[in-house]
Amino acid sequence: MAVALRCFRPLPPLLCRSSLAVRRGLGLPQAPAACPALLPDDCRQPVHQMLLTRQLATKKAKGKGQSQARVNISAALVEDIINLEETNEDMQAVVEALKEDFSRNLSVRTSPGVLDHIIVVTKDGKFPLNQLGQISQKSPQLIIVNMTNFPESTAAATKAIRESGMNLNPEVDGTLIRVPIPKVTREHRESLAKLAKQSTNKSKEALRKVRSKSINQVKKFKSKVSEDTIWMIEKQIQQMADSAAAEMDKLLAAKTKELLG
Repeated sequence: MAVALRCFRPLPPLLCRSSLAVRRGLGLPQAPAACPALLPDDCRQPVHQMLLTRQLATKKAKGKGQSQARVNISAALVEDIINLEETNEDMQAVVEALKEDFSRNLSVRTSPGVLDHIIVVTKDGKFPLNQLGQISQKSPQLIIVNMTNFPESTAAATKAIRESGMNLNPEVDGTLIRVPIPKVTREHRESLAKLAKQSTNKSKEALRKVRSKSINQVKKFKSKVSEDTIWMIEKQIQQMADSAAAEMDKLLAAKTKELLG
């Protein structure tokens, strides 16, 4: 037994010097992987950190051609802490809302449908324009909004159209609202591109709120689960947010190219 102990005694300092020895090219033998109990206190923490880094590495690897490692956690393992699928759905809903906004409101091709969902603020609440008036296109350069069913909302509808950000200047004729369609000038295209950028920034802010809400929920379990588990879940949430933000950037790039030609 004493002989065995004397054989193991040199191992700790040998392990502590191993990284330096390798750099010097000495090629010292490595200790067995299952010997953490033999390490002195001042060596255990670096070794533990090394093993943890191998398992949870997320920092960008050095050198060209190496991408950032990703953390993937089974939803079943964290379902008592947070529903990751629901979090991802909330983030994707923000992306879909931006996509719909681009399609509906930011197009150089004008049709009656572009006015449908303009929100009109009345004394009875907020309503889409197509619920208050009948919208029709009389010519490529003119859209008519007939407010006969809700004449008291004509002024509010006119204001909503003017402030829609679509560069429209409606004219009121009794209960009819005439909406001349401006020619598609370079200035108009650039204005729409700016609106696309603003919409994207607003969507990214909504995305950050979803991420922050989810991370705050996870932090509530710090006293109940390990720090590593909390860290991995937060990383997964961040990866979802990064993916959604990247999708928004692609949508913006495509819309900007479409608008500016």
